[in-house]
Amino acid sequence: MHIFLDSIKKLLNKLPQSWVDLTTHRLDIYNESKAKSEFLDELQKLLTNRNYSTNDLEQLPTAYDYIRLGHQLSSLLEWVLAEINNISNEQIISFSSRTMPLLSILRQNKLNNKATTIYYDGNNPPLIDEPRLQDIYGYHYTLQKITNPKDIPQLEGTVVFVTQKDFDKPLESSGFADITLNIHPSLGSVMLIHQNEIQSISAIQHVRRRETIAMTPPNALNLLKEIVHADTQVTTSNTEEDKQIIFDCIKENTGSELQPLIASSGLSIQYAMLMGLVENAMTQHPDKAIKIILPPNCYGGTNDQSRRIADLMDNVEIVDMHVDGGQNLVSSLDEALESVANTDGVALILAEIPTNPRVEVPDMNKLAEVLTRKRLTQGNKLAIEPFFMVDQTFCPNVQLLHQASELKDVQTISFASGSKFPSGGRCIGGYCAANNAAKDLLPLISSHLELSDNQANTHQLRTLAENMPSMPTRIVQAYQKTRELVSNIQNQLPKAKIYYVSKTMAKRGFMPSVFSLDLPTNAQTQQERSEKQRLLNIKLIEFMIKVHPKMCKNCVSYGQLKGSYWTIPATSTQGTTKEEDKDYIVRVALAPDVDVELLSQSFAQFCKVNSQFLI
Repeated sequence: MHIFLDSIKKLLNKLPQSWVDLTTHRLDIYNESKAKSEFLDELQKLLTNRNYSTNDLEQLPTAYDYIRLGHQLSSLLEWVLAEINNISNEQIISFSSRTMPLLSILRQNKLNNKATTIYYDGNNPPLIDEPRLQDIYGYHYTLQKITNPKDIPQLEGTVVFVTQKDFDKPLESSGFADITLNIHPSLGSVMLIHQNEIQSISAIQHVRRRETIAMTPPNALNLLKEIVHADTQVTTSNTEEDKQIIFDCIKENTGSELQPLIASSGLSIQYAMLMGLVENAMTQHPDKAIKIILPPNCYGGTNDQSRRIADLMDNVEIVDMHVDGGQNLVSSLDEALESVANTDGVALILAEIPTNPRVEVPDMNKLAEVLTRKRLTQGNKLAIEPFFMVDQTFCPNVQLLHQASELKDVQTISFASGSKFPSGGRCIGGYCAANNAAKDLLPLISSHLELSDNQANTHQLRTLAENMPSMPTRIVQAYQKTRELVSNIQNQLPKAKIYYVSKTMAKRGFMPSVFSLDLPTNAQTQQERSEKQRLLNIKLIEFMIKVHPKMCKNCVSYGQLKGSYWTIPATSTQGTTKEEDKDYIVRVALAPDVDVELLSQSFAQFCKVNSQFLI
């Protein structure tokens, strides 16, 4: 073991800085079905050959997806801990949160009607806000303090042992525990799943993918350094000062007058929002059905998380709201709200403005009119006013929460992923803010954020504080580059179908740096045309990346500080979306520094080479 840890120590001295600093994976070296195993297999080959080359490490296949589910450093950490404990690395799962590992077990056991017993040897119980977990989430469990883990008995259901031990030594035998959770006082937690409970691994992983995140890269690196007894790097930061900078930026960009909330990721804050609004509906309108209205083709994480909450809660259902492909957000929402009002339900709306992936902005006056319209139930009573959650990640600088906004009378919560423009791709912390009409919802959302221990950590706060002040300028610069490229493509290929905001909407502040594109092709049937378009779209992405490997990345992100990003939504951001709702169009995102003239020349070259397929 000493030789193994010594090799890890040498490896840590040669780490690519991108493993720590960036949030986005490269899809060209990413095989999702082998997202963890392939990275570790190739890494082990390098270590076997005593190859610690930073360049070779950087070329390893991307591990896991993004950073929520896992990344190179969390995968490395899990492998090291697996070796220390002499088990498979699949049985080790790291978390940024200290409570979500337990909530992942409680969720699965509630769905399977299975008992959960939690033993702990610390001074304080490992769960936060137990009454809310029991009354709102419906989680049932037994919690018991224990002195000696060897005394844990064999029981029905899942038995969990929670402890705080050194990570550089094997965990002691924990009696009949099925799962051991080792909590680090400041870096997160690590779950060890024993052999008799390995069937729970995928469900636990999915919670980490959708409702929380893996241990962050800087924290995973520091824990690895603790294990090999190397010097750790502490983020030097004035947390309160950083928070105030972020709060001021969020208020200025959204128009909110209220204190925002900052979480470990966009999906972390979305989870707290949804559960906060579900609790509000359950307590303010008991026995009424709760309807989450959302587009079936929206961002896959949003889509999947909402449906997972509906699966968990007996009185929560999903109502599809079609916003693309000839459908209109406003009219679809009007129809959905009529349906909910008719059943005397509570409408929780979740929409992206602009929409994803077709980057459309609704008529805001008509949207406000639909949201504020008085509706009647089947019993001719006044329907409950809807709650509006809007994902502003594409345009986080539009003041939808201002008292001058069309939405001022609508209970509105705005949220954004910090991995995009707010941090320039440097961290994945997310945030939400509210308008005055929704101010009573923020304490509820905060409670769910706290019980899930999904708040942003020190490094994330520091990163957001460093980058958010320049965000409005970067948004305008990136928009100008994107508009220029869109215009050039339209001139070169007039029949191409380009999805982008109108110039009129851009003047109102909606200036995304993302557009979508369908290449025009001849075919006898619609199905044949769609298939040809799919192939051409992929071919275009591959061409641009091959010609400009440093400027074009096969990646899902945008709002970055440099480069351009090319992807197919159906194979990236819509990974868990139903096949019939997926989009196989090209999605392109530009940073402020991109050479648009060079990209335009290459696009023209692509059209020339493939002229026989284009119309």
